Amino acid sequence: MNNVEDPTLLSDDPAAAAHESYKKEQDERSWAMLCHLAVFSSVIIPFGHIIGPLVVWMVKKEQFPLVADQGRESLNFQISMTIYTVIILIVFVVSLLGFIAGDYHEKFPTPLILSSASFLVLGLVNLVMVIIAAVRAYKGERYRYPLSIHFVS
Repeated sequence: MNNVEDPTLLSDDPAAAAHESYKKEQDERSWAMLCHLAVFSSVIIPFGHIIGPLVVWMVKKEQFPLVADQGRESLNFQISMTIYTVIILIVFVVSLLGFIAGDYHEKFPTPLILSSASFLVLGLVNLVMVIIAAVRAYKGERYRYPLSIHFVS
């Protein structure tokens, strides 16, 4: 293996230095965006919405400050969304069991309908927020998710 360094790094050419700086910034923004988009690995991997951002964050957080920040944000938001989903799931299951047991004789099963609708709303909020965060991270902005509990700091 040849130990010769890249000639563009050794030259005093300002264009080469500017190109390297731009490339590093582009890589940082791409990895920061991937912290958010890695959530979609949950389509293939169970708990991929947490594992995906965690892996990207762990691998690149030392190299890129924006990735360290956005990886934490993505993880915190996905952990928060998981907690909200579990809470809604508990309400749904309890409501469903009550409905099956006949607790809603003459009443409309409002908790069952509300928890079902909450799943849909929560999923849409998650999707929209992840897309917004990915776009902003790619622009180099530090995005902060609403409704996020900060577990990872």
